[in-house]
Amino acid sequence: MSTKHFYEPASGHGLAHDPFNAIVGPRPIGWVSTQGADGSVNLAPYSFFNAFNYKPPIIGFSSIGAKDSLRNVRETGEFVWNLTTRPLAEAMNASSAAVPYGVDEFTLAGLTKAPSRLVAPPRVAESPVNFECKLADIVQLKTASGTLVPSWLVLGEVIGVHIDTALLKNGVFDTFGAQILLRAGGATAYAEIQPQTRLDITRPE
Repeated sequence: MSTKHFYEPASGHGLAHDPFNAIVGPRPIGWVSTQGADGSVNLAPYSFFNAFNYKPPIIGFSSIGAKDSLRNVRETGEFVWNLTTRPLAEAMNASSAAVPYGVDEFTLAGLTKAPSRLVAPPRVAESPVNFECKLADIVQLKTASGTLVPSWLVLGEVIGVHIDTALLKNGVFDTFGAQILLRAGGATAYAEIQPQTRLDITRPE
């Protein structure tokens, strides 16, 4: 029987690097574009992101600290999620730079703004998939004892979807051909979904 390292997070993990992010991974990247009430455009990747409902489709990202994306969504109630792929890795990383409010990360990362159809924030034109979203809820996270922490879960209803038709194979989205990039642990770790990693399992009836 293997031995296990046990720790209580409140007391520290006792390791060279906090394993939490590495264990809960790989994770989808919340590459979110927003626009403030003053017209300022922001683009930023979020490590904590996922989908939470089918009908209606609801996605969410968590802002650890009151970041510019949170400010903009609060002001306008809209955002766009842009799929991050391996060819866009460097641009995604460039958009994560800590810059003053109002600096356009699209320009910083050398990306093209594409107009959305139903919301004001622009889409990343180079991204093969974009979700236009309307704000559903903002929840400030809290501990088990009820103490609020400086992190906010932003939930949005997907009201418009853009998909590169090259990734639609007989009406099915080609997840393994899209070169989807995922967050995978430590400060520099990412992973790409590749065809050889596919595993098919049939659910029991």
